[in-house]
Amino acid sequence: MIRRFCSFNVTASSSTITSTTKKKRLVFLGSPQVSASVLDALFNASAAPDSLFEITAIVTQPPSGRDRGRKVMPSPVAQHALDRGFLSDLIFTPVKANEEAFLFNFKSLEPELCVTAAYGNILPTKFLNIPSKGTVNIHPSLLPLYRGAAPVQRALQDGVKETGVSLAYTVRKLDAGPVIARERVTIDDQIKAPDLLDLLFDLGSKLLIRELPSIFDGSASGIAEEQDDSKATLAPKITPEESWLSFDEDAQVLHNKVRAFAGWPGTRARLKIIDPSNGESSIIELKIITTRIYGDIRSQDIKANDVLFSKGSLVIPCGGGTALEVLEIQLPGKRAVNAAAFWNGLRGQMLKKL
Repeated sequence: MIRRFCSFNVTASSSTITSTTKKKRLVFLGSPQVSASVLDALFNASAAPDSLFEITAIVTQPPSGRDRGRKVMPSPVAQHALDRGFLSDLIFTPVKANEEAFLFNFKSLEPELCVTAAYGNILPTKFLNIPSKGTVNIHPSLLPLYRGAAPVQRALQDGVKETGVSLAYTVRKLDAGPVIARERVTIDDQIKAPDLLDLLFDLGSKLLIRELPSIFDGSASGIAEEQDDSKATLAPKITPEESWLSFDEDAQVLHNKVRAFAGWPGTRARLKIIDPSNGESSIIELKIITTRIYGDIRSQDIKANDVLFSKGSLVIPCGGGTALEVLEIQLPGKRAVNAAAFWNGLRGQMLKKL
C-alpha cells in the first residue's frame, strides 16, 4: 500500500495534475535537508512567469523517528513541500521505489522528467523507463570520482583540495550515467562535511536550473559526456564503527576524518585521565568536534603519550612525529565545549593518549 501524507482539506484530482498542460511535468525525488534546498530552488524557478515546468509530484522517504524524542516526522523534503503549500496527496513516500502500487500511481502522472537529489532509494528499471526525458541526478562529486552513498565524506577523508557537483542522467549502474554538466570548487582544509554538502547542493541547484531547458528539449542527452569507468572511484556508505580515531595514525589523516564525519556519525576517541595526587586513572570517551594540524611540534614538546594544553587547544601526539590540535570536544550526554573549558574541568588531572 502506498504511503502518503494526509490532509483534511485538500484532495488531489486529475484536473490538478493536468491543469497546466503547456508546462513540462517534473517529479522531484529527495529526502534530507540538502534535498529540501534543491526543491526550494525548483519551486522558485517553477513560479517564474516564463517557467517551462511545474512540479507534478514529490517522492521522498517515509516518515521516521528523529530527534531525541524519536517522534515520527516527515522527511525534511516532505515538510518543506507542505510548508510551501504543496498538495499532500501528491507527496509519495514508498518504502521502496519498486512497489507496484507506487509505480502505477507514478506512471499515471505522465512525468516528463524526474530530478533526484539525495533521495536515498534505488530506482528500478521500471521507474527509469517512465519519464520521457529521463531522470537526472545532482551528485556532489566530480563524476566519475566518488560514486556512491558518501561522496562528500569520502572526498574530505581523502583530503582533496578540489571537488564539485555533477548533473548526470540516472542509469541502473551506480552513478554511472552520462554527465550533462559539472561545477568545480576549491576547498580549504577546515571545511566540514555538512557545510560542503550545503555548498555543493546549492551549486547543483543552480546548475540544474541552468540546464533544464536543454534537458527538456532533448539536446542535453545528445551532448552529455559518457563517464570513463576506468577513472571511477567509490564512496561507500559510512558505518558507525569507522568513527573511532587512533592516534597512532598521522595527524593529517585524523584531521581529515574529523572533517569528513562531522554531522554523522562524528568521530570519537578514548583518553586516559590520571589523578597525580593518588595515581588513579580512568578512561574517558570523547566526541572530537573540531581539529587542526599542530604545526610547531618538536621532539621536546610532547613526551611519550602526554596530552598538552597549548594556546587554547589540546595537543595530542600522533603517528609519524605529527600532532593534532583539538579545539572542540563533547563528553557523552553533554554539550560541545571548547578545549579550554574542557581542560579547566580536569582540575589539575593529567591527560594521556592510550
